[in-house]
Amino acid sequence: MRLQPIGAYAANLLGLSDQVPAKAVYLTDGRSKRIRLGKLDIALRQTSPRSMATEGTISGLVIQALRYLGRTHVTDGTVERLDRRLSPDDRKQLSKDVAYAPAWVGDIMRRLAGKS
Repeated sequence: MRLQPIGAYAANLLGLSDQVPAKAVYLTDGRSKRIRLGKLDIALRQTSPRSMATEGTISGLVIQALRYLGRTHVTDGTVERLDRRLSPDDRKQLSKDVAYAPAWVGDIMRRLAGKS
């Protein structure tokens, strides 16, 4: 079973949100279910193979974090914050995975990948 963080959790992992979610949510190619580990509530949501194509990569986190924030809430400051966190290898990965992103997220990924 593969997992991909989504929502506020993905945004928090990239430093795009100060919100620390009470529930960690992951996409999975396994079955949907809820797991409780101590005080942490984890939700697994079954998704399509296409949504799991970027699992385990910086691209997957970027796609999910930006989708969570939404097109109208992603500002130049958000992109700059993300830009500061990316290594040259991360930029190469974004360039490879741009086809798996929604068009507006793909535009941001191309912009970030072009800054080597």
